[in-house]
Amino acid sequence: MFTGIIEELGVVKAIRSQSGGMRLSVAGKIVLDGMKIGGSIAVNGACLTVVEISHSVFSADVSRETVDKSNLGRLRVGDKVNLERPMRLSDRLGGHLVAGHVDAVGVIRGIVKKGDAPVFTFEAPAEVMRYLIYKGSITIDGISLTVNEIQGDRFTVTIIPHTAQATTLEFKKAGDSVNLEADLIGKYVEKFLNPSR
Repeated sequence: MFTGIIEELGVVKAIRSQSGGMRLSVAGKIVLDGMKIGGSIAVNGACLTVVEISHSVFSADVSRETVDKSNLGRLRVGDKVNLERPMRLSDRLGGHLVAGHVDAVGVIRGIVKKGDAPVFTFEAPAEVMRYLIYKGSITIDGISLTVNEIQGDRFTVTIIPHTAQATTLEFKKAGDSVNLEADLIGKYVEKFLNPSR
């Protein structure tokens, strides 16, 4: 379980295709503090299991399901990625409860500068849009953000300067893909109210 508060930007060091998916190697420092083989790290919001650690680089096997449901298969060596370690039960919950299970890939449809805080417009599939509420939470590439507006298959979020500088959003442009995870609590509420779903 994660909070959507990015701890650092990592850099993709290697990508190797393998049966059923790929092996992704990422350089990072903060997320490796206390990390062990078998531990979890969220990479752009996708929870991955660490299978190898060498100096300041960790490697994780990415399943075909994760490649298909996320934008990790589009990464290239040198790309920056958002990294977060799992939360401890004693931690403050600075963002919201994030499972690290990407629901779908969305697309940035616009970025409008409003002073120091740009407003991003995202297009998302119905399986994500159904859970969005005004001022509710959404995870975008692992970042916990607040929904400002919802219209059709699009929604907007405002990015404060700190979030832009501490995440990959600083490098994003219209047309780029992002990993989306809808609010976990909304999914559970829906399941309780409609068990056949």
